[in-house]
Amino acid sequence: MSIQAPATEAAAPAKRRLAFTGIALAIGFTLVLAGAWLSGNWLFDDYGRPIANDFVDVYAAGELALDGNAEGAYDWSLHKAVEVDAVGYDFENYYGWHYPPTYFFVAAPLALLSYSAAALIFLGITLVGYAAAIWRILGSRAGILVALGSPAALWNATAGQNGYLTAALIGGTLGFMDRQPVLAGICLGLLSFKPHLGILFPLALIAGARWLTFMVAALVTAGWAALSFFVFGSDSWQSFIEWIPKTSHVVFGEGAAGFNRLQSLFGLVRAFGGSEPIAWGVQIVAAVALAIAIIWLWHSRAAFELKAAGLSCAALLATPYIYMYDLVALTVPVAFLLKLALNRGFFALEVAGLGAAVVLLLIFPYAQTQVGLAATVIVAALIIHRLSLSMRPAPSMAPT
Repeated sequence: MSIQAPATEAAAPAKRRLAFTGIALAIGFTLVLAGAWLSGNWLFDDYGRPIANDFVDVYAAGELALDGNAEGAYDWSLHKAVEVDAVGYDFENYYGWHYPPTYFFVAAPLALLSYSAAALIFLGITLVGYAAAIWRILGSRAGILVALGSPAALWNATAGQNGYLTAALIGGTLGFMDRQPVLAGICLGLLSFKPHLGILFPLALIAGARWLTFMVAALVTAGWAALSFFVFGSDSWQSFIEWIPKTSHVVFGEGAAGFNRLQSLFGLVRAFGGSEPIAWGVQIVAAVALAIAIIWLWHSRAAFELKAAGLSCAALLATPYIYMYDLVALTVPVAFLLKLALNRGFFALEVAGLGAAVVLLLIFPYAQTQVGLAATVIVAALIIHRLSLSMRPAPSMAPT
């Protein structure tokens, strides 16, 4: 069943409904953050001290880089000591620095500020970039409200993470690609600070013959890495490479961060008692299948919106290492789906599916399992549904 009407008749009311929904969710999320702040559960605790969350690992790494000891960020004992010093008290958890040295270019300037100011500025600037990327995809101010209405955006703020930044770069890559391929390549090159989220992009660019974007992305990635090598030293890269196996063992083998928090097929298998080899097998088979599907899709004549939605959604399913804050980027395929629906009409299935995805993301703190994975699978199913309908031959006109 579809809710169809000519684009000129249906687009404006649909955009208003999207805007109202986004406003309602954004207001609700703002109230949640305000309540958490007032109760000492966000930014500052009951004693007025900065709360140590995921941002503290970035800030501490930036301090080490400014001190000329960037490689020390990969030494867990040293890095934890700097984290403790940053917030002014000891805390139980350890927030590890697992990024390549290129990300020091973000961390170091932030460490010039006080911890709390740096956290707020980082979240604020990256939030603007993320909202701008979704606005560009949808082509209206409703896109900003769609961005702010994602529950994952709320959880990213509470965690002090970089989900806004990765969503901005993925959205920028695909939003710029048709008309400004150089800017698309720059965004994709910058995304290399989280390489596990970009593994399908080169395949799509090659299959779609997007050579300019591919070359710019490769140059930016190589140039950014080379610059970090000279600025932060070769030891930073050596330490990063040496600590990858240990980090992998702790996260994927021991599940130190909790398998239930990993929003991937790997995490799902491990959370329900599957062994590490089985989990890797399931994840690899899925990633290969997704890669084949993306190559076919980007080589096809499907609408660009479907290609972009498929790629950005598949990128989130292909990686074993993904958390709830990373699913801010799920707004990117949703935005491309909404763009198609605003122009061609909504299907009732899409309305129900997107509503279910929002609910799944929203209940994460209360059902700490792979609800984010389930939401991503729902969005993928909606993309496949749209794609299957677009591939059907148009009905022939009966002779008169």
